[in-house]
Amino acid sequence: MDIIDLRILDILDIVFVALLLYYVYKLVRGTVAVNIFIGIVVIYLVWLLTQLLQMELLSSVLGEFVGVGVFALIVVFQQEIRKFLLMIGSTNFTQKGRFLRSFKIGRDDVRSKLDVEAIIDACEAMGKTYTGALMVIQKNNKLDFVKNTGDKMKIKLNQPIIESIFFKNSPLHDGAMVIEESMITATRVILPVSNDRSIPLRFGLRHRAAVGITEKTDALALVVSEESGQTSYIRDGQFVMFETMDELKVKIKEDIS
Repeated sequence: MDIIDLRILDILDIVFVALLLYYVYKLVRGTVAVNIFIGIVVIYLVWLLTQLLQMELLSSVLGEFVGVGVFALIVVFQQEIRKFLLMIGSTNFTQKGRFLRSFKIGRDDVRSKLDVEAIIDACEAMGKTYTGALMVIQKNNKLDFVKNTGDKMKIKLNQPIIESIFFKNSPLHDGAMVIEESMITATRVILPVSNDRSIPLRFGLRHRAAVGITEKTDALALVVSEESGQTSYIRDGQFVMFETMDELKVKIKEDIS
């Protein structure tokens, strides 16, 4: 039968499309855009079904919608498209297997190197003393364009170091800290500030900077408020809700995996 007459190239074609869809889903996972993405996939599948069943009228209507929808997608998914293109054009795209790690191939090493417990324990300790802090965890997109605005470092990540950097009398406490795997690679970093008007007014520049960097890259951000002592977790330009610090640890581990 022709239906099972598959070539090697056909199988590769299916695999690559599946990987592409999976990676797009990972980009929009946890954001409002994920519902739009699922809706678009459903409409496209229905359109293919109407073509298969030769339902000419419905097929033509859905076909026009799919054709015009491409331009709408560029507007709706502009942040996700930007992140995808950043990943493709990143200078570290071919280094250290980062492209493979973006598809969860060979990423266990990165997950084991990042000491999430030290980061969260430091946030909890700084929150008790109302010490403000802003930390950015690098994932696939390189952050050289923001690291160049601060002081480059190469310090082993641990809780006492984090607390000493953000100590109020420390010369390094202003700006953000960049964490890459098990190392602190920059301090006093200036981040792009988000202009999103939906951010509640109770959040200051630290939170807006955290939203800004996570809008432009796939990095994760943690903010400790010096007013309330509360820790905020930002991913993909959105505040991620959590009940306890243990739950936050689990969420970060899932997001870097």
